[in-house]
Amino acid sequence: MRLGRVEGTVVTTVQHPFYEGRKQLLVRYLKADRTLDGDNYVLAIDIVGAGVGETVLVQDEGNSSRQMLDAVPYGPVRSVIVGIVDQAIIG
Repeated sequence: MRLGRVEGTVVTTVQHPFYEGRKQLLVRYLKADRTLDGDNYVLAIDIVGAGVGETVLVQDEGNSSRQMLDAVPYGPVRSVIVGIVDQAIIG
């Protein structure tokens, strides 16, 4: 799992049927000190109601993500937002 910040919402006119009714967000990864991790980003399905600007916890592994969305074995998903971070204590 990785920490990230939601940068925006993705809107598509044509998409795989799997994504119907699912909110897709663009998430930039963060380092432990909450600074941006270069240009590393991911498109993730939101299952917790996250919004732009929020710090989130991202499950970035296909099999686990498919299991959370009940899309085993062939759902076209890799990343899922599984939590909104209120506070992170490093140290």
